[in-house]
Amino acid sequence: MAKTIYDIAKAAGVSIATVSRVFNQAENVKQETQKKVLKVAEEMGYHPHVYAQGLASKKKNRILMLAPVMSNYFFTEVLRGIQDSLAEEQFELNIVNIGQKKNAFKQVSETLKKHWAEGYLLVSLHFSEKELKALKRYNIPLCLVDDFSNLFDSVSFNNEEGAYMATNYLISKGYKRIAVLSADASSIPIRDRIAGYKRALSENELTFDENLIVTGDSMERDGFTELSGYQAMNKILKMSPPPDAVFCTSDTKAVGAKKALKEHNIHIPIISFDNLTIAEYIGLTTVNQPMYDMGFRATNKLIQRLHNPDLRISNEVHHPELVIRSSSENLKEVTS
Repeated sequence: MAKTIYDIAKAAGVSIATVSRVFNQAENVKQETQKKVLKVAEEMGYHPHVYAQGLASKKKNRILMLAPVMSNYFFTEVLRGIQDSLAEEQFELNIVNIGQKKNAFKQVSETLKKHWAEGYLLVSLHFSEKELKALKRYNIPLCLVDDFSNLFDSVSFNNEEGAYMATNYLISKGYKRIAVLSADASSIPIRDRIAGYKRALSENELTFDENLIVTGDSMERDGFTELSGYQAMNKILKMSPPPDAVFCTSDTKAVGAKKALKEHNIHIPIISFDNLTIAEYIGLTTVNQPMYDMGFRATNKLIQRLHNPDLRISNEVHHPELVIRSSSENLKEVTS
């Protein structure tokens, strides 16, 4: 059976209250007693649960991550950064999945009202300024991830600039008819990426054609899936004339797109977005989005806020970098 605080107290010859004070780092415990209790605990393989420690000190020692889609690779990378940031901290991380088919703002608002945690990370929820002002009244420490507001600490990414950079690179390679393999057009990241795409076309005096914005039929995970990318690329291949190149709005979609190209034995230059680990192994030119760093930095900001509530609001914007690989080259360049 797992050892308990009672076992530790009995083996160390001290009271349960003393063991509790040791684990909660109270100052009124003799150093000799503290060492004895900790040694016994280590020998028994006992580690005090962070949340239980919080109950003793009337602190929750808990951080909640609120996110809409936990099966998406983006959130997996952000979560890795959050977990690593908390590795040396006395906080327990819990995750609340915010269902997109229900009112997301209401779900978040109800969660904050319950005061389940000391701090909250809101990941890719993209509320309006009016809604964020409503959350502000709860006076609860929170940090926005993949979003920006002057009302709260935030860590975001310049999606528009990333798409502009990607499209501009394809244009510099001589491609003029560039299709966009898109996801759900109502999502904030896609709106920003389409805006960057349009800006690059305009600055290079190329006409925008809305027929070149193509989505798959599956809108699971807002269309950021391999299946959606596969479906969209099959639609693109039926175009007459076909595009010179394709800008995929995520690496995940690009994986499906490349499968469609392979099945048709056709090569079309592709550039993508995210720089997931898989991108390197399939030679995918892509825009690097530091998802791990965004999660790590946002958690650091939240912890600083918990320690010092009077800190000034801090907004951190990460900027894109283009990672060039073989997928964006034309067939002659690939085979030469």
